[in-house]
Amino acid sequence: MIQADSPVLFLLPGRRTYLKIVRPGEKFHTHKGIIAIDEVIGRSYGDVIRTHTGEPVVLLEPTLEDVMMKIQRRTQIIYPKEAAMIVLKTGLREGYRVLEVGSGTGALTLALANAVGEAGRVFAYDRVAERLEKARDNLRWMGMTNTIEFKPANEPDRYDEREVDVAVVDIPEPWTVVGPVYESLKGGGRWVSLSPTYNQVERAAIALEEGGFVFLETIEVLTRTILARSGRTRPFERMVGHTGFLTFGRKSNERLVRCEEASSTAEEPKAEGLEGDATCE
Repeated sequence: MIQADSPVLFLLPGRRTYLKIVRPGEKFHTHKGIIAIDEVIGRSYGDVIRTHTGEPVVLLEPTLEDVMMKIQRRTQIIYPKEAAMIVLKTGLREGYRVLEVGSGTGALTLALANAVGEAGRVFAYDRVAERLEKARDNLRWMGMTNTIEFKPANEPDRYDEREVDVAVVDIPEPWTVVGPVYESLKGGGRWVSLSPTYNQVERAAIALEEGGFVFLETIEVLTRTILARSGRTRPFERMVGHTGFLTFGRKSNERLVRCEEASSTAEEPKAEGLEGDATCE
């Protein structure tokens, strides 16, 4: 049952959607007419009501994707397609402690908090106080601030936390925080950063390798909508294309050198495979 102060996704004709926290006595104005919120409270998700002009409105329970795309934002957000891959490839789960460098206005923070649950913790840093406040407002609006600590990122960047499980870095120069993040992560802890350009990916990868991270991987996530219709199914002509590259790595407690680096030095023997004491990645 939909109760007061519950989030509701209103689906109107033409696939137009609105996300709103419903409160008694309010009226919600849309392009298809006015919705009386008192008619929504007490209903069930999936019910259909009508605007004052008679247009049908389906009451849906919002998903994490719905909320991420609808919250107020002043910065470029990480799309759900990237957020889902971050959760999967870092292994985020209930109880994890996460360091977020560059919270923006909180879209990804929401996904991280949802993944770690009440037993986990997200430490969200940002250099701009206004963005931190907007992120706090967005998460408070969804009632998800209990597991999040919002903190200003001071110069030079240093983070209070130690032994965190995962670090998520979304700033223009991720290579500048490799050292501080390394100190905050536990052994084997996971790094992921989002960068929109190849140059940023290159600099981040070099810094990560030199800074003690291994198992590096950079990927791009693309999704395409399919129009499924009888006898004429095809891809939709528009799509969200390039939004950024995700770079993943894991903390090694000992700095390793790449095989080609070791073999290029005359004084050092060439490492072969993974046998013996080779410190070759």
